[in-house]
Amino acid sequence: MARQNYTFTSESVSEGHPDKVCDRISDAVLDAFLTEEPNARVACETFATSGLVVIGGEVGLPDQERLKDFMGRIGQIARDCIKDIGYEQEKFHWNTCHVLNFLHEQSAHIAQGVDRDGAGDQGIMFGYATDETEALMPAPIQFSHAILRRLAEVRKSGAEPALGPDAKSQLSVVYEAGKPVGVSSIVLSTQHLVPMSSGEVREVVEPYIREMLPEGWITDRTEWHVNPTGEFMIGGPDGDAGLTGRKIIVDTYGGAAPHGGGAFSGKDPSKVDRSAAYAARYLAKNVVAAGLAERCTIQLSYAIGVARPLSIYADTYGTGEVPPEVIEKAVAASMDLTPRGIREHLGLNKPIYQRTAAYGHFGRAPDADGGFSWERTDLVEEIKRNI
Repeated sequence: MARQNYTFTSESVSEGHPDKVCDRISDAVLDAFLTEEPNARVACETFATSGLVVIGGEVGLPDQERLKDFMGRIGQIARDCIKDIGYEQEKFHWNTCHVLNFLHEQSAHIAQGVDRDGAGDQGIMFGYATDETEALMPAPIQFSHAILRRLAEVRKSGAEPALGPDAKSQLSVVYEAGKPVGVSSIVLSTQHLVPMSSGEVREVVEPYIREMLPEGWITDRTEWHVNPTGEFMIGGPDGDAGLTGRKIIVDTYGGAAPHGGGAFSGKDPSKVDRSAAYAARYLAKNVVAAGLAERCTIQLSYAIGVARPLSIYADTYGTGEVPPEVIEKAVAASMDLTPRGIREHLGLNKPIYQRTAAYGHFGRAPDADGGFSWERTDLVEEIKRNI
């Protein structure tokens, strides 16, 4: 029997967090390649520190001459990302930071397996869904993201010009009878561009935090920790170095579900680290949306160069209307889970990834152009037919 009364904590980080700056640049490079060639191969990593961005990894286009021409655009892509995020600090400015590009051609030994429609690597991927929020996401991570997205909106709109791009949020959510009912503590640290005390920062951010949380969740017993260390004016890669792929729990379920260990950003959808994790979320979300379980985890596993998943595992934590093994067979029959099948079903060979780089890859509304397609619930009836 799963615990029914407890407190669970998740954190989020803003688009200006050093690691998220790197995720954004890596995904912007990926989108640029996919715009040029839908079947481009990209594995892009970014490192950022004071005044410096270093980009490396493997890329592939069928036409090598086009690839050479494309390499000259990488620096501007990085600068455009930094400018949009909002960094114009003395030691990290979009117009003055150095950008070094060490991208090179994809390994032929990796390409030979992927080009036969096999997986680009071995690995395990997890997807998760729960009915505790409308987005079928765990409440702690969903609302942690929502707070930071709102603060980014008011910062960029000019409504709160004192706020800087770098921020972190953390919510400790109280569960009773297995459902979220309140917040026992709120942690919010945000960069500010003018001198401000912790109390002054709280006066700015508290209305937006209250706006994003369900009514009644904040009480007189809720603990607040806003910029608890004091002044926070040096932010982003100038304050702490950043690297692509270091926020995998922020990107997924906030620790409420297992993680296979693979990061997403900068990887084209032939990499199952990304595409199969999206597929697993899609399947788990449709299982819950179909009313077959209140909570569901789906695990998929792959071998490099092999198309079909080696295993499919489901866990409904005792909340399922049917046994997990029935769900495993139903989801396998409802979707082609080869790397090519996933890409085609979810329409992943598109430049839709830069928008995923902050505020979570899951729990977002599907976009008209195919972004966040793995958040659709259009597989509900097919899964029910296969039960």
